[in-house]
This record gives sequence, C-alpha cells and structure tokens, in this order.
Amino acid sequence: MIMQKVLGIGNALVDIMTRLDDESFLKKFNLPKGSMQLVDRVEMTKIADASEGLKRKRTSGGSAANTVHGLARLGVETGFIGKVGNDETGDFFYNDLQKNNIKPLLLRSNTETGRALALVSPDSERTFATFLGAAVELSPSDLQEDMFSGFSYLHIEGYLVQNHELLKEIASTAKKHNMKISLDLASFNVVEDNIEFLRPFAENYIDILFANEEEATAFTGKDPLGALDEMAGLCEIAVVKVGKKGSFVKKGDEQYSIDPIRAKPVDTTGAGDAYAAGFIYGLANNFTLEICGKTGSLLAGKVIEGTGAKMDDEKWGEVKQLLKEITTG
Repeated sequence: MIMQKVLGIGNALVDIMTRLDDESFLKKFNLPKGSMQLVDRVEMTKIADASEGLKRKRTSGGSAANTVHGLARLGVETGFIGKVGNDETGDFFYNDLQKNNIKPLLLRSNTETGRALALVSPDSERTFATFLGAAVELSPSDLQEDMFSGFSYLHIEGYLVQNHELLKEIASTAKKHNMKISLDLASFNVVEDNIEFLRPFAENYIDILFANEEEATAFTGKDPLGALDEMAGLCEIAVVKVGKKGSFVKKGDEQYSIDPIRAKPVDTTGAGDAYAAGFIYGLANNFTLEICGKTGSLLAGKVIEGTGAKMDDEKWGEVKQLLKEITTG
C-alpha cells in the first residue's frame, strides 16, 4: 500500500533557541517570562544582537512546519507552503526543509524572513520574541494549483485564520484536488477573535479539527467533552487535547479517550504540533481512529522530554520502536 502524501501550510519561521544565563535579559527587553510577544524588525534586531554571545541553535519552525517535520521523520512524503525573505535566513529555512525530505514550496519576499527567538531560562521556561516578517505576506495570489497536486492531506495551522481570504482560497483549492483538510486551532485568543468566521469555515471545509482544552472552550463555550461533540457535528473527525489527561477523539458515533504516555516533561513546546503529526500519520496509513490517537499521544509525550519542538535521532529511535508496539497491538 502506498502511503498518502501530506502538505502543510503556515507561517515560515526560523526558531532561534537561545539559552539564557539568568532572567535579567528578559527584564532588559520587557519580555514577561513564559510569554510570546510579537516584536517589530527593529526590536528583534536589538534582542538578537544582545543575545549574540549566548548558546544558540537554529531550526526551521512554525506550527504547521513542525507537524510536517514530524511526518517526514516517520517516512511520509510531505511538502510545505510558506513565505520567506530573499535572505540567508530564508535560504536556511529552504535548505532545512530539503535536508529533512520535505518538498519546499516557498514564496520569496523582499521583507526579512520571520524569526522566533526562543529564550530559555535556566529553569527551562521559554519566552518567545517573534518577528513574523515575510511569513504574514502569504496571500491568495501566491497560491498555484500545482502546489496542491499529488497530495492527499492538507494541514493548516490556526495562526493563518486571521487572514480570512487566504484561508478560503487555501481550502477551496485543496477541495478541488479532493484533499482531506485538517486545521489545528493554534491559540485560544486567535479563536476568540475570529469565531464568526471560524465556525462556518470549519463546517464547510474542515475534515479533521484539532484543539486543546482552551481552544475548544473558546470555539464552543463548552467543557472538553461537550466541545468534542459539537466539533464532531461540524467536521468528520474532532480531536480535543487535554494535556496530561490525554485526549478525546470522535467521528460520528465512534468516540475514544486516549491516555497520555508516561513522560518526563522538560519543555512542552511543540507538543500539539507533534500530536497532529502522529494523528495524521495514522490517517495516512489507514490506521483505526484509536491508533491514530495513540500515535499522536506518543509523539506529543516524547517531544516534551527534550528542549524545543523537534526530537533528536535518539528520541526518534524510541518513537519508532514504541510505534511498532502500538500498531502491532
């Protein structure tokens, strides 16, 4: 059986993981510890220059890109649509996708490539200063039919929801290509700000809807199980993630409560993106809904045992061994 291919679309950002010696750096730039702050180019340059001497590591990032990375590591053929600058950082993003066997379907802009500076305190708490740059310039006119051809699934990150025209163009083009569309709601404040657009959009276009507890409540006004029911009434498959309590999955009359795996959490960044990668991997392999949920739970549990939204080779080795156990019962 040929595994189905997955395309991701979202904000193309380069994550710069930066280890702080102490928290005075955060105070200097008025960055509340644990927060995600949007900054302009001038402020980003100041913060980046000031952190020059600290231990840093770059990876391609953004929610949908993280999910696609996870799928590619599991052997799925993938592609990613996003917008980067005509700069060295944009080249880095492009090359990082290629290196990880992800087809780069990137548009270029004269605006700088978006960056997310992840400032890691000594206690592993992360604070983000994010400059979106070229990422937010992705527009309906950038999309070409041939970008979508050959893929069976499209995964959209919720941060794009603020651009309604873009979202409609993405979804209608994907439907022309008979793709299944998944949407990760991304952030409760984005859901609250766009709720009047989101509900009919989900009902008309989305097949698989992912939300964490806060996002599910923002979307429906209900507790996780009530939200699950309502979401499953709008879409083919609904997933509500409830952190250390696991997740709930529903399709029609089929419903599952998925336990989390035992994990030693270090950093929860990227857990939702990894869950989506595991779940979509299951769908692309025609696994049962319960095994899709367990695969999502496995990836989410393993990614939080390290720092950052990506796992190293050793951790992927563990994942693949445990995945065999899940899929063979």
